Amino acid sequence: MVSELFSVRGRVALVTGGTSGIGYMIAKGLVEHGAKTYIVGRNPDTCSAIATELSAFGQCLPLAGDLSSMPGVEAVASALGERESMLHILVNNAGAMYDAPLGEFTEQGWDDVVDLNLKSVFFLTQSLLPLLRAGATADYPSAVVNIGSMGGTRVGPKENYSYQAAKAGLHHLTGSLGKRLGGENITVNAIAPGFFPSRLTQIPDEQLPAILQLVPRRRLGKEDDIVGSVIHLASRAGSFITGAVIPLDGGMTL
Repeated sequence: MVSELFSVRGRVALVTGGTSGIGYMIAKGLVEHGAKTYIVGRNPDTCSAIATELSAFGQCLPLAGDLSSMPGVEAVASALGERESMLHILVNNAGAMYDAPLGEFTEQGWDDVVDLNLKSVFFLTQSLLPLLRAGATADYPSAVVNIGSMGGTRVGPKENYSYQAAKAGLHHLTGSLGKRLGGENITVNAIAPGFFPSRLTQIPDEQLPAILQLVPRRRLGKEDDIVGSVIHLASRAGSFITGAVIPLDGGMTL
């Protein structure tokens, strides 16, 4: 049945940056569709509050941690390993952005963004491989879903150099990991969202009409769009897809 093909019920999921924006949308969708979902956020109080809120729809648990450093990555992986013997779905969503004119762009503005948007994805995935392998089968692989950006596929108008470079790197990393891990029954794919209302994407009302003219679908992304894409990749329906970067931008990058 189609409902079984797209089911994530009973799966164990981890969503980084799951307390706000696209990460919150993804976590909520996974919880609502029956996955036991851990959310990672820097602020312990916020993480606990959001987990409590989402628990109204199913199983959601907080896992506070700072993924911008290696000790933080290792702490999150260790904490999950103490609670679970396997992981079926890893959504690498945590991210940051920094804008500055070229001549004023700082080393910290580069490092902070690249460390969180790219470096942490590689090392968190690496650290969680034992759990991902334990949850994987040939018929139902474990799934890593990286949240990239249309900013990683085309040069945008903002001077967010480290963000665009990190997202482009993440897209390429997705292919590298997909090729390496496919034989171990682990799929690795990326979704490259366009404009979704979030902390990182705030569009002034007066600019919205002009933005929508650039989007063939003439609207912004919404929760169902990102949730549907993640569930497709994380369910058996997506078991033969790996190494892909899927645009989710209403056609904006065409």
